[in-house]
Amino acid sequence: MSRYVFKLPDLGEGTVSAEIVAWHVEPGDVVEEEQVLVEVMTEKAAVEVPSPVSGTVLSTTGKPGDLVAVGAELIALETGAASAGAPAPHEVVPQAAAAMATAEPARSDVGVTSQSEGACNTEIGGELTRGRVMTSPANRRRAHEAGVDLRAVPGSGPQGRIRRQDLEAYLRGEAGETRRSAAGATEPGAPAYEEIKVIGVRRLIAQRMSESKRTIPHFSYVEELDVTELEGLRRHLNGRLAAGAPALTYLPFLVLALVRVLADFPQCNAHYDAERGVIIRHRAVHVGVATQTPDGLKVPVVHDAARLSLWEIAAEMRRVTEAARQNKATRAELSGSTITLTSLGKLGGIASTPIINAPEVAILGVNRAVERPVVADGAVVVRRMMNLSSSFDHRFVDGYDAAAMIQALKELLEHPATIFMPTRL
Repeated sequence: MSRYVFKLPDLGEGTVSAEIVAWHVEPGDVVEEEQVLVEVMTEKAAVEVPSPVSGTVLSTTGKPGDLVAVGAELIALETGAASAGAPAPHEVVPQAAAAMATAEPARSDVGVTSQSEGACNTEIGGELTRGRVMTSPANRRRAHEAGVDLRAVPGSGPQGRIRRQDLEAYLRGEAGETRRSAAGATEPGAPAYEEIKVIGVRRLIAQRMSESKRTIPHFSYVEELDVTELEGLRRHLNGRLAAGAPALTYLPFLVLALVRVLADFPQCNAHYDAERGVIIRHRAVHVGVATQTPDGLKVPVVHDAARLSLWEIAAEMRRVTEAARQNKATRAELSGSTITLTSLGKLGGIASTPIINAPEVAILGVNRAVERPVVADGAVVVRRMMNLSSSFDHRFVDGYDAAAMIQALKELLEHPATIFMPTRL
């Protein structure tokens, strides 16, 4: 028997450390080679780290929320001396490190053991849930938030694994009791508050939002648009779709118009490299789409939007945003945006002040479209109106240029036929 120390490998893209999100093993567990040991969060995405060897867990480093440096001890395993192909103690397996460096983000709705049905334990509410409950980290979090003991949830997966639908069915069956228990409203002696450690995606969001607001002087500009003609075109095109096909929203039209406008306002399709003191103006338009997910706000990207048609933009937006919601988006799909769109859909409100997605210098927010009376040609008529709320980095985008860009965008969206013209007159 020998002690094997597995150190946190280089996960790529300049990663110097990673945050522990969730351990899937604990001391005493027997693990197989390639079984997922831990989920970590880098600056780019969540990554599941597999074991390079088979053995018994002796110790783990860090708890959820802790940062572990690349090259630092992550886990110690006891391996059999006769294990076929077992690396020497302290050896980091290059193949394993390379695989993790190119790995896709960890999935929240697909369990760690979906391919290798190993068992894992986790801490829920301060108590160790044993009994070899097998499920995904997302299910564990949701069960914890709902006050549900996973040992009481029947699992329909292999070896009794609890799937997402199993937990949802259990929650539906005991919704009233679960909500009362989670809220603590009907339980004597229940704590008056709950402390939730800020880790993972939520920590990353908090960090980036704070840095953006602290370091970037935001200039916000709100403009009103008459989208009556755009709504007519949208409905006409949706009326030609096959039954069950996804309907067009305003966003694909906005992306197409934005591509046209940014050709004249390249200073708004840019990054600021603070370390070098350089503005990088991008020729291609890579549109980030702010997307609410169960883990928090993510920004999947529609790359090279200028090369796509209206229908292709719509399809790509659906694809990357759905991947982000299901925690299946790759690193490439979550990086590289040059300008960001954000929309709260039906909750869009009248106006908003979106925070810039650094290192970008501009962000556009779409507010709710509503029919209301307006004065046109001396008469009161009903028109469909919508506001665009934008924010710009005032260090590099002057107020005049910001307003001129939004006015150009307004002109295209209010007369949507011009979006599709080869050249503007």
